[in-house]
Amino acid sequence: MGATMATRGPAPMTVGTRLRAVVAFYAVVYRRVWRGSVIGRFLNPLLVVLSIGFGLGSLVDHSSGGVGGHDYLHFVVPAIIATQAMSVALGESTYQVMGYIMWNKMYLAMLATPLSVTDVLAGHLLAVALHLVFASVLFVGVAACLGAFTSWWVILAVPAAVLTGLAFAIPIFGYTARLETDTGFNVLFRFVVTPLMLFSGTFFPVDQLSPFLRPIAWVTPLWHGVELCRDAAYGQVHGADLVHAGALLLFIGLGWVWARWSFTRRLVV
Repeated sequence: MGATMATRGPAPMTVGTRLRAVVAFYAVVYRRVWRGSVIGRFLNPLLVVLSIGFGLGSLVDHSSGGVGGHDYLHFVVPAIIATQAMSVALGESTYQVMGYIMWNKMYLAMLATPLSVTDVLAGHLLAVALHLVFASVLFVGVAACLGAFTSWWVILAVPAAVLTGLAFAIPIFGYTARLETDTGFNVLFRFVVTPLMLFSGTFFPVDQLSPFLRPIAWVTPLWHGVELCRDAAYGQVHGADLVHAGALLLFIGLGWVWARWSFTRRLVV
């Protein structure tokens, strides 16, 4: 029995242990860049509220009396919480993912340990979710100090923004894993991100779009995120919010299937 005990290997790592190991790596990386990240996360809401909320908003309020019975500041800033989540997700799921696959091959180094593809992918996405939480909390906090919200229910915009960010990050993880060069990101930024910012109800109501374009906006994750964040900032809860949350969860679920398949094809098969 003593010989048997001596040859027995270490106990298998639990799922939680494996995920913590992956997240710990990204925590070490973030320790090197956190200062610039915090400054950028602080300045972004400050500049947005001052330039668009107060600057452009004063012109809109003067000419049309606001949007839907709300000052333009209170209309646009909650939507930009979701838009920022999309931007953060893009930053974390494009060049960083390609770098870990092709340039420093960190994913392959992780797979040389007991970690699986699922562990590597889920751990990185968990780190992205933490970035989204941090960015959204800081945005809401700074904008609230500048009077950009009318209800304390705006705190619910934080989980809404996280869902929005993940609805973009997870499928883009899969998209990045299928690329051979970074030229594919030009298509993503020019023909996906920019149109979404303009036509997802961020700066003006979707109802002002032509009947042809409205259905396109309705099937985008950003529009659902914008609606959730805006309702939270207004302190209003509608049955449609369940539809918006469900749509984001659908994007996340389908994106997970695509991302896991893409990572497996790229890193293992």
